[in-house]
Amino acid sequence: MSEVLTPIVYQICIGGVGGFFIGYAAKKFLKIAVILAFFVFSLIFLAYANVININYGGLSDTASKFINAINPALELLTPLLSHIPFIASLIVGFLIGLEVG
Repeated sequence: MSEVLTPIVYQICIGGVGGFFIGYAAKKFLKIAVILAFFVFSLIFLAYANVININYGGLSDTASKFINAINPALELLTPLLSHIPFIASLIVGFLIGLEVG
C-alpha cells in the first residue's frame, strides 16, 4: 500500500507548495498587469483622440510573431494530463497563495 501512497502524497505536497508560490507570484504579477493595462488603454484613447498615431499593421505582425513563439509551449499540455494529482494540488496551493498574498 505504501508503494502506491508514497508517490501520490509526494505529488500532492510538491504540487501544493508549488501552487502556493505560483499563486503568490501571480497576485503580485496581476498588480503590475493592471498598471500596464492602464497605460495601454491610455495609448488606445490617445490614438482614438488623434493625439498619437499607431501602426496597426506592425502591431498585428508583432502579435503574430508572439503567438508563433508560444505555440510550442502549448504542446506541453498533453503530458501534463497524466499528472492529475500534482495539478490538482498545485491549483489548491495556487488559490491559497492568491488569498495569502
